[in-house]
Amino acid sequence: MGKIAAVPVVETQALFMSPSLGLLNFEQVLNRVKNYIKEEDNCRYRIIVGTDSAPHNGEHTEYITALVLHRVGLGGIYFWQKTIKERARTLRERIYEEALLSIDFAKILLERFLTAELLDLDLEIHVDVGKVGETREIITEVVGLVRGNGFHVKTKPESFGASKVADRHT
Repeated sequence: MGKIAAVPVVETQALFMSPSLGLLNFEQVLNRVKNYIKEEDNCRYRIIVGTDSAPHNGEHTEYITALVLHRVGLGGIYFWQKTIKERARTLRERIYEEALLSIDFAKILLERFLTAELLDLDLEIHVDVGKVGETREIITEVVGLVRGNGFHVKTKPESFGASKVADRHT
């Protein structure tokens, strides 16, 4: 088996799934985000990135990274992408991989939004950890990892990007 990359990468060359539009490439996702904002440009928007994972057949772990565009008070749209990696051996390893995938993707989005003049959007990373349950032991570490990379972070129960949207597809 190969080693897990130290810094995971969400593939911008891979396809994303949209519940309403089907398969889209990264450029199509960005265009849909821009157009969605133009439809109601007087609204406030949040961009949310969250990743959830699930082990499969004891052989590998599937990670779903969701990009949610929340039109505050009026719903939103989302896109998701699957990444398959070597089986994570511990919950800690899985949660860190989830956070790193989200951070990596958020950095790519910021870079692309800089050129699209969408930087005034609020960008949050939602992590699938909370003060209750198994992940309570690593919540401080994971929150520190996300904040240390310069992002706002939400944990359970507010982290719906990871714990509800991405989770729906794992």
